[in-house]
Amino acid sequence: MANVEHGGRAGNAFGAGAAETAKARLKAVRIGLWVIAAVLAVRQLTVVLSTPKGERLTDLETWVGENGVLHVKGSLYDSSQFTGTPFGGLVLKPLTRSAEQALGWGWTFGTLLLVVALGLVVARALPKPVTRRASLLAAPVAISLLMLSLPVRNTLYLGQTSIIPVLLVLLGCFAVRGQRASGVLIGLAAALQPTVLLFAPLLWFTGRKHAAATTGATFGALTALAWAAMPHDSYTYWVHHLAGVGLGGKADDLGNQSLHGALLRLGLEGPLEIALFLLLGAAVAFLGLRRAVRYARDGQLLLAVAITGCVAVAVSPTTWQHQLLWVLLAVVGRVGKKTSDRYMWPVAVILVITLPAKMMLPNIGVLHPLRDNVVLIAALAAALAVPFLSRTSEYYRRPIPTEYSPAVPTRWSRVPLLPFLGRVLSRPNLLLELLLIRVGYSAYQQVRLAATGGTNTGGRVTAEQHGDQILSIERFLHIDLERWVNHAVVKVDWLRSFFDFYYTSFHFVVPLTVLGLLYARRPADYRWARSALGFATLFALVGFWLYPLAPPRLMPGFGVIDTVHGVQDFSKPDYGTLTALTNQYAAMPSLHFGWSLWCGLVIAILAPKWWMKALGLLHPFFTASAIVATGNHWILDAVGGAVVVGAGFGLTYLLQGPRPRTLMKPVEVSTKEPVPVTGRTRS
Repeated sequence: MANVEHGGRAGNAFGAGAAETAKARLKAVRIGLWVIAAVLAVRQLTVVLSTPKGERLTDLETWVGENGVLHVKGSLYDSSQFTGTPFGGLVLKPLTRSAEQALGWGWTFGTLLLVVALGLVVARALPKPVTRRASLLAAPVAISLLMLSLPVRNTLYLGQTSIIPVLLVLLGCFAVRGQRASGVLIGLAAALQPTVLLFAPLLWFTGRKHAAATTGATFGALTALAWAAMPHDSYTYWVHHLAGVGLGGKADDLGNQSLHGALLRLGLEGPLEIALFLLLGAAVAFLGLRRAVRYARDGQLLLAVAITGCVAVAVSPTTWQHQLLWVLLAVVGRVGKKTSDRYMWPVAVILVITLPAKMMLPNIGVLHPLRDNVVLIAALAAALAVPFLSRTSEYYRRPIPTEYSPAVPTRWSRVPLLPFLGRVLSRPNLLLELLLIRVGYSAYQQVRLAATGGTNTGGRVTAEQHGDQILSIERFLHIDLERWVNHAVVKVDWLRSFFDFYYTSFHFVVPLTVLGLLYARRPADYRWARSALGFATLFALVGFWLYPLAPPRLMPGFGVIDTVHGVQDFSKPDYGTLTALTNQYAAMPSLHFGWSLWCGLVIAILAPKWWMKALGLLHPFFTASAIVATGNHWILDAVGGAVVVGAGFGLTYLLQGPRPRTLMKPVEVSTKEPVPVTGRTRS
């Protein structure tokens, strides 16, 4: 047999067949990832171009529109609407008329092309050694992550130019040949975004002194050119506004994710705040650049560039959301000695850079400083604290393998029609899980909105008619308690505050926490629980689509007090303070209760202690009380939530079999030691 494998045709044929199969699978995966990237690009394009003209590309319209600041003969900064450097204004002014014609398709398509170019450069810049599989898949993955990120989405929506400096730096570091060309590109980026000058020390201390000098010279020449052409604007920007401070919004705005903005939000101001900002900024710059130089010398130049960019995010006086792409690039750093730990840092970064902060943390006052500065915290962590592995570490390429769950018995050896669902023993790829959750949540939002014709106010008449139907059914069943419970709770201030807090704080946090713990500790149970939750949500979306329903608080004349949102004005399209992010008529079934019931059942089934099970079951009880007391759902909505959760668990059972269990039965053998008997297992 050995002779055949080494010298005969049988072994070669077997090896060739396996290689061809692996190549075909890799090709299919690559095509699939490029399709995902294309779908995300089309989605972003559709979102921007389907938005009414006065609401999209607002920053670009402010600059080059009919009444834009670039048309004004006075200072660019009189209105504080133009946030770019004087050189940026000098470059954009000649393009004003052509840009006016390209405020829609042209500008958006151009930005998408820049994102694609950025993804290709990032994929090429991955630290060596890179496997063939990684090199082939890196580009579509990078482009997809960029498309999903908040900075890119904001750039596309606002019509900003913040992608250009990032792309210029990456081109200067990885694409062009010669230090002079590299320095020119990075200097040009610095002329558009001054904090890019922090890359000059990185170049200098990594042996590219000529490139560093050229960066400084290019920046100085272009800034001087702008000063000569527009002296008043240059003085206003560099002296009066201190390199952009106060332009584009108040410096303490939540969008400003810099140390300066964080200190202002904490209540510091005046000379004390300025001195503290300068002191902290200098410390972050020194320590962060020292780390960046170390990783660059280690052969991880892309990580070094990301760390330097994160330093720039922190020390800039103002760093708006569309300027935060540097944080996303930090996903290339490898953290953790174990395989199971390897994805934790990338997933944390992707969560921070793709989801709004209010979705990640509960609405608790003590957590507001953390929530309001979550992107800055991620940037500081990447720049100063995260222990990225060196390429010389034995764990850089070969982390400690993950110990997965043992084989478990199931009712079926394989699942009819969907055999891939039977592979429940291994922990799934966390990045793919994240992408699935993110795409699923986007579908959840879109279906909720589309159920009423694409607007929150659409379908109001139908939703109120359905509300009358639900109320009639509840009166027939003698369970129409919503108004009585609501008014009883309103009379007790602490009880009202408790239910308002519970309703607004735990809807997303508890399910995500349960999923995270199961993923880390019990991967087989994670797949089972995640599938049940996904199917339940899918069934709920069908309910939202087919049966738009007004909650009690939006029923005219019913008399329910909206304790969370305040008094509603039905003469206004947005009904007072109601958010424009969710469909207010997606009440049946109640996913507030459905998700809490899922959490309670999973905890009750899997928790090892009786008191843990009891606490888990209290969550759906408090949630049911909260949704009724606050006027956000009917009692029958909670019943509908329970039905879709039951259907989710049922469909999971049908497709995957019963929940995995491990049976250990001792069998007497010659060694007198128990041997595990697992019976039939999934393939």
